[in-house]
Amino acid sequence: MVDVTQKPVSFRQAKAAGKVFLAAATIELIRQDKIVKGNVLEAARLAGIQAAKQTPYLIPLCHPIQPTHIQLDLELKPTEGSICIQTLVKCAERTGVEMEALTAVSIAALTIYDMCKAVDKQMRISDIRLLEKSKADLTEHFT
Repeated sequence: MVDVTQKPVSFRQAKAAGKVFLAAATIELIRQDKIVKGNVLEAARLAGIQAAKQTPYLIPLCHPIQPTHIQLDLELKPTEGSICIQTLVKCAERTGVEMEALTAVSIAALTIYDMCKAVDKQMRISDIRLLEKSKADLTEHFT
């Protein structure tokens, strides 16, 4: 594990995104809340938020941090045949939150896959990536 003891605490945030490609019929079932396992978008949102908080237990050598904000947005894109997932994670820590943001997107995508696998054998998870990360001095950020 990298030693961050001497690093100052700073405001940090990261944004990540990903997509799940599905059949048009599956997207319509999700839109109508007719997937047997339940509300796909809400389950994926909650799973992603929960996963972000569990990141150091999932990824070896990842520092345990305390996120102060986790936002996970999912958008049905019927014309593209996908669900777009985007997350924003914030904290005041000595190390960044990009792993938490990427973990949230990944687990949200896997939750969608799990909930829809009975009706869609062609689903594809794609484009999981870090969109941005930043840090700022706490006094700069909150003044």
